Amino acid sequence: MTTIDLISVIVWDYMWGMPLVLVILSAGLYLSLRTGFFQVTGFRVAMRHAIEKVRGQDREKNRIGILSSIEATSMALGTTIGVGNIGGVATAIATGGPGAVFWMWGAALFGMIIKMAEITLAVHYRSKDENDEAYGGPNYYIKKGIGIERGMRGVYKVLSFIFAFGFLTGYFINIQTYTVSEAVANTFEFSPMTVGVVYTAALYMMIGGGMKTLGRIALAIVPFMCVFYIAGSLFVIVRNLPEIPSALALICKSAFTGTAALGGFMGAAVTQAIKVGLARSVFSNEAGWGSAPMIHASAKVDHPVKQGLMGIVEVFIDTFVICTVTCLLIIVTGQWSSGADGATLALAAFETGMGRFGRIVLALGVFIFGLTTSSGVYAQIEVVVRYLIGETLWKRAILSFYKWTYPIPSLALVYIAVYMEYPGTTVWLFSDASTALPIFANVVALWILAPKFVALFRDYKARYMGIGKVDPDVAVFYEPEDGSGRSA
Repeated sequence: MTTIDLISVIVWDYMWGMPLVLVILSAGLYLSLRTGFFQVTGFRVAMRHAIEKVRGQDREKNRIGILSSIEATSMALGTTIGVGNIGGVATAIATGGPGAVFWMWGAALFGMIIKMAEITLAVHYRSKDENDEAYGGPNYYIKKGIGIERGMRGVYKVLSFIFAFGFLTGYFINIQTYTVSEAVANTFEFSPMTVGVVYTAALYMMIGGGMKTLGRIALAIVPFMCVFYIAGSLFVIVRNLPEIPSALALICKSAFTGTAALGGFMGAAVTQAIKVGLARSVFSNEAGWGSAPMIHASAKVDHPVKQGLMGIVEVFIDTFVICTVTCLLIIVTGQWSSGADGATLALAAFETGMGRFGRIVLALGVFIFGLTTSSGVYAQIEVVVRYLIGETLWKRAILSFYKWTYPIPSLALVYIAVYMEYPGTTVWLFSDASTALPIFANVVALWILAPKFVALFRDYKARYMGIGKVDPDVAVFYEPEDGSGRSA
């Protein structure tokens, strides 16, 4: 057994084994039952709220925070809609077969309510720094909600350590630079390292302005980026419209029977399709990962659930729209069984449907996708770093060191992958290993804090939907904001 084979066994049989799968899906089912499947019954409410944010009809300028609600959502979407939707989905099909797509959809259905819950809790338990700027995320609600409120200090310390350690591995194992380098290099016949250096320089320019600048950039780029990618994919799909029924049938059949992209490949097992589908779903829409809440916690809102609603919208757009068109694109063009993987597979599908022009356009799109994703990940890891260092004399120096070294490990990964001649599936294997630990810790925390989320959810329904009575004893925020953290 080679080292890569051993790592694959560790990742898929243990880190992403059925226990983690069941923890995630059961948490999604439990939250769905406690909220009456609000991700379905309240979908119109969430979409209407998102539209109001886009139109600027729900502004909360006087609230604490760094970003507006829509800036936070755009930044979070820019982080989720990227290489995971293109390279990640393609790799899911290559390793788990078309059946992995079905399980991506299933995971996303529960992921909608999971993401709503973790964003709500992140906003509720957020903290202010010395500049009166709001920060939050899993480490914050694990400490305040589990360690302080519930007095479970041992559990809090274990979960907080696991989450922080696991999430910080993203500093060293960041897939974005590799995926972008792979896509652009294969299209324009450049050296992957050359592309990686250019990409790294562009990333430095983006993160130099801090989170406020990233929020404004995301708001300007992300909506256009989504429309652009969806339009291009639909163009190819429509040209192959007769193949849609058979593609959908293949996805559903393979989910329960197993169909490998290549004969004898590991995607033949149904359990593999389930695990790969779930892993790629989480990597793509970040539901349960605890990453998006770190951005949303900085949003200016007067009720945590208001921002939580954006989690439903994010998962829907990310998985049910963008990932779906990517999957159909790859399958209807027949490229899913070509033997390619990663971004190369998606590029080949675009080229089949639109010619050389389509491949070039998508490669440039991947470059932009990657930048919004990488900059978003930068902001997320910064939140964890801020939590770990606290208010120390070295705070500014440590944050500065992190900012200027963040892109370097990702560039180094490109060099290692090229030097060792690793295929895309191997590089993604390392990425999957880095996501399992924080997901486990975060989802366990969601299980423990589910009553708090349900209480905030009921308060929102009473206050803004006219369902039930407002309980004056419900604290909207853990720490009062603007002199008031309780229901009026």
